[in-house]
Amino acid sequence: MVSPQEVSAWRPQVRGVVEVFHAHFTEHAYPMHVHDVWTLLIVDNGAVRYDLNRRECGTPNDTVSLLPPQVPHNGSPATPQGFRKRVVYLDLSQLDEGLIGPAVDHPDMVDPLLRRRIGQLHAALAQRGDELEAESRLALIGERLRGHLRPRLAAPPPKTDLGVAHSLRELLDERLSHGVTLDDAAKLVHAHPTHLVRAFSAAFGIAPHQYLMARRVDHVRRLLLDGRPPAEVATEVGFYDQSHLTRHFKRFVGVTPGRYARKARPTRGRPRGEAA
Repeated sequence: MVSPQEVSAWRPQVRGVVEVFHAHFTEHAYPMHVHDVWTLLIVDNGAVRYDLNRRECGTPNDTVSLLPPQVPHNGSPATPQGFRKRVVYLDLSQLDEGLIGPAVDHPDMVDPLLRRRIGQLHAALAQRGDELEAESRLALIGERLRGHLRPRLAAPPPKTDLGVAHSLRELLDERLSHGVTLDDAAKLVHAHPTHLVRAFSAAFGIAPHQYLMARRVDHVRRLLLDGRPPAEVATEVGFYDQSHLTRHFKRFVGVTPGRYARKARPTRGRPRGEAA
C-alpha cells in the first residue's frame, strides 16, 4: 500500500495543465478506466505495465508514455519494488483529438531530450511564481510530442526571427513586475507560443523565463543596495514571495538576498574595480 506522504497532487496556474500527480506505489493496481484528458507519464524508479486499448504496454528504460483521452487503460507495478511516477494531465488545448489514434498506436517513446524537458516542467510546476517557465517548457514538449506522433508533418526548426524576439524582450521589460503569460505574449506579439520561445532563445541565447528572472534579480540587487529589505521588495519586483526570490537570487548571485544585503557596500564607497 502507499502511505499518504507518498502521493501529492495539485492544480498549477498554467493553461492547459489540468493536474499534476506524483506517487510511489508498490502494490496498487489501477483497474481499467479512462480520462477525458491526456496523461503524460514518466517513471523515475521501477516500471509500470499497462493495457491500452486491449494491448499490453510498459515503461522500461526511461520511457515517456502518453496515454490519450477516452481510451481505456489500467496499470500495475512491473517490478517487485513498485514504481515512482510523475504525471501531468493535459487538456485538448495542448494536444488535439487528431493525435489520439497515433498515440494509441505508439504511446511509449524513448526520447532522452523529451524526458529531460518533462522533468524540468515538473520542477517548474512545483514552484509558485515560475509559471512562465512552465508554459515555455510545455510549449516545447507539445511540439516534440507532435513530432513523434506526426513525424511527416513535423516542421523543421524555425529560423531566427529577430523582430519577434525583440518584441518579446520589450514586452518582458515592460511587464517586469507584473509578468505575462506565454499565451498573452503570443497574442500581443502575433506569434505562436512555441515560435516565440524558440525565436527568443535563438536570438539572445537565453529562454524568455530565464531573461525575466535575471532582470528581476538585477532590479532586486539595486533595491537591496538602496537599503530596502528583501521581504519588502520580493513581491514588488514580481516574485511570488520571499522564498521564491531567495531561490532565484541564490541561483544568479550565489548568495541569498539577505546575505547580499548585509555584505553589500554603498555604491560610492565601493573600491575601484570591485564588482557589484
